[in-house]
Amino acid sequence: MDYLTALGSLFAAEGRHDPYPAYDVIRAQAPVLRAPDERWYVTTHALVNRLLRDTTMRLADAGDYDQFWPDWRQNRGVASVVLSMLQTNPPDHTRVRRAAATTFTPRRIAAMRDVIAAQAEELITAMPAEADFMTAFAYPLPVGVICALLGVPETDRPWFRQRAHDLTIVLEPISTADEMHLADVAGRELEDYFTGLIADRQKHPQEDLTTALVEAGALSGEELLANLVLLLVAGFETTANLLGTGLHLLLSQPAQAGRLRADPSLAPDVVEEILRYDSPVQLTTRFATEPFEVDGIAVPAGAALTMLLGSANRDPARYDDPHRFDPDRPNIQPVSFGGGAHYCLGAPLARMEAQVALPLLLNRLPGLALNGDAVRRDRLVLRGYSEVPITTGIAS
Repeated sequence: MDYLTALGSLFAAEGRHDPYPAYDVIRAQAPVLRAPDERWYVTTHALVNRLLRDTTMRLADAGDYDQFWPDWRQNRGVASVVLSMLQTNPPDHTRVRRAAATTFTPRRIAAMRDVIAAQAEELITAMPAEADFMTAFAYPLPVGVICALLGVPETDRPWFRQRAHDLTIVLEPISTADEMHLADVAGRELEDYFTGLIADRQKHPQEDLTTALVEAGALSGEELLANLVLLLVAGFETTANLLGTGLHLLLSQPAQAGRLRADPSLAPDVVEEILRYDSPVQLTTRFATEPFEVDGIAVPAGAALTMLLGSANRDPARYDDPHRFDPDRPNIQPVSFGGGAHYCLGAPLARMEAQVALPLLLNRLPGLALNGDAVRRDRLVLRGYSEVPITTGIAS
């Protein structure tokens, strides 16, 4: 397979199902290369890691969208992403990120550990003898956790799953008109919900993240709304993928599951290796504001650079035997959560959820096993399973 065929395969269902052989071919071609459509691809761990932190890189923001898609604001799913800190550049990004970081503090995240454990215990207790892990656990746990953090009442939480699922299609490079319509509907419904929540917190402050962001007063109404939607969607989708992928990996390798069951202190290394081995986010895009050169390859200013995070995480120049799942490998530093100014604000919370949940599942359900073939979601950017059938080993 030549590198152009490999690139093309990423935009087909079979290639998205297992992109890693294609990544190997593309990475072997060059650390950065230009496709016929003028888009550039960054393939190696060293270069992805460097460019994610490079202040001469920028994202496509609202001004860029105005140029190539003048009516993008009419799709409220797209608007909620573009107007959030996910798609802004300095100085707006610096201001919004600082305000969010001031409220999304390490102390606030650390205080969520007991909430995570309690919700995970409830889900395990309620789990039937045979279940789809994604439906029974991987989706409801992160929805419950992020909703608890934001101050969303427990009775409203099931409502959020489908809206968050529908909205995330706007992060994908390929989508249908029907999917974009669903994203618009989800965006409008989420905006309506958070408008009401913000108004309530202005009158009746609570000990939650929404109140803290409202009281900080650093964000405009539009920014506050967009970033609350972002926190919900980002806090749900990627963590659900991490949990589903992680449990599937562990149950597919009983020796690794047994080690974690016997020693839950291994969880941080196990979770980092899950993130490296099969990242919940496979790519992100930056634009070069200045020209640069790598290995004699000249990249012009204005180049659109697709950072292949999944390729970087399995770069043999960075990790020995990269296609082997090995939590004992030294110095695991996946680029799964990005880097630099746009490093994922929720990364510590996602890590904590997996570090708490995976050992708990294995210990509370010693007979836990796969119960058929898992089904991958047909997505390129957000990688994970739609179904992971399991048996708990406990008679119903």
